[in-house]
Amino acid sequence: MVTARGGVERTRVNTEIDAGRLALLASDTERAQAAADELRGLHAFVDQDDANAVVVLGGDGFMLQTLHQMLDDGRVLPAYGMNCGTVGFLMNRHRSPAKLIERIAKARRFDIAPLRMEAEGRSGDTHVAWAINEVSLLRETRQTAKIEVVLDGKTRLKELVCDGVLVATPAGSTAYNLSASGPILPLDSQLLALTPISPFRPRRWSGAVLPERSRVGFRVIEPDKRPVSVVADQREFRDVAEVNIEIARERQLTLLFDPGHSLDERIVAEQFAV
Repeated sequence: MVTARGGVERTRVNTEIDAGRLALLASDTERAQAAADELRGLHAFVDQDDANAVVVLGGDGFMLQTLHQMLDDGRVLPAYGMNCGTVGFLMNRHRSPAKLIERIAKARRFDIAPLRMEAEGRSGDTHVAWAINEVSLLRETRQTAKIEVVLDGKTRLKELVCDGVLVATPAGSTAYNLSASGPILPLDSQLLALTPISPFRPRRWSGAVLPERSRVGFRVIEPDKRPVSVVADQREFRDVAEVNIEIARERQLTLLFDPGHSLDERIVAEQFAV
């Protein structure tokens, strides 16, 4: 569970997950639907409203969609993913469907807290969203963005000239953050990655690694001339003027992984990929 400092604790799943109260969700791909039909022939599933855990069939995108839906609904269940997509970073291998209950009983749990993003638009409207991987600000036109970077109420960069900038969690540090040359963070590091996207000024600034408790703020400079959008995982809001980000410890999520295939092992392995 999340510790007092917002870290991550990994424990063996126990009897709190009832094998008779599992829900099944599948993406609309042919592979995921075929896997769902196979599982329904082997196990009895309940509606999500009656479940105490959910089995998710699909890829990383569908897992993120499922977790976000639970965040929006306010009822978060432990999620055990089986990869029927491509990369499957957040998923377990799709194998041994007859042993699903046994696999879940032996699974390890990773409790992670998402980012809470609050954005104010140029017209004064406010948007709130959660991000499991990252929150990214991106220029909307050919004009580079100019962004002021504020940490815990103190301006650290008066003007970052760039294509964009992002804040990534450890779970998301191997996604867009890594593509933008950001650092890979161990899952239990209690850190956030602050990474510029194609920075022009300051030319040598490559970002920062921040304590997880940090409150990160961005103020868009010249928003009329240089419009900026913000994306929290899969949700985009355009024409923002200010964005504030912090860990949402009260909205903890739980992912279940087979022993030996856990998320922190994948994060370590990613650093040796060639």
